Amino acid sequence: MATQPLVEDSLLTGLLESTNEPYAIAKIAGIKLCEAYRDQYGANFISAMPTNLYGPNDNYDLQNSHVLPALIRKFHEAKQDGKAEVEIWGTGSPMREFLHVDDLAKACVFLMENYDDKQFVNVGTGEDITIKDLAMLVKEIVGFEGELTFDTSKPDGTPRKLMDVSRIHKLGWKHQINLRQGIQSVYKSYSDQLQKADS
Repeated sequence: MATQPLVEDSLLTGLLESTNEPYAIAKIAGIKLCEAYRDQYGANFISAMPTNLYGPNDNYDLQNSHVLPALIRKFHEAKQDGKAEVEIWGTGSPMREFLHVDDLAKACVFLMENYDDKQFVNVGTGEDITIKDLAMLVKEIVGFEGELTFDTSKPDGTPRKLMDVSRIHKLGWKHQINLRQGIQSVYKSYSDQLQKADS
């Protein structure tokens, strides 16, 4: 429920979102460890805080994958099986930001070469999308022609997660892969993997 977009200084100024708390604590512990090594030993350790990531070789297991690979798999299988609809968890209203892993890799190299400070740096696109609009985009890219339904008995999670990326932009880095282009390339990679497995 923090003020959006999330600036770096917002970390630990309020309660963690309950469904995400263990994961958040693990990430925060890593950041704090880097800060402690810098303070105690003068080590040139820096931390990057990425937004939601996606890319080739993702986890497509419907029981434990993240939203974007799950949507890709759901729509692909629905298209292959000739299904009339695909069900999406929640209302579709939460907003999320997505960054391609290739952009994150470039951001990490950029920061190693250009940044030396205790404060971690947000890495993202600074742009978000509703889960409903994300599902519509994946549906279009996959070519599924059925309907979307929403299971509103399932939780939405945090209403919005958007990074303030002004710090990394001022340093001179900006993402290069837009969401449509990224999903198209990831879906091609996923389809190619399936074809290889079948042959």
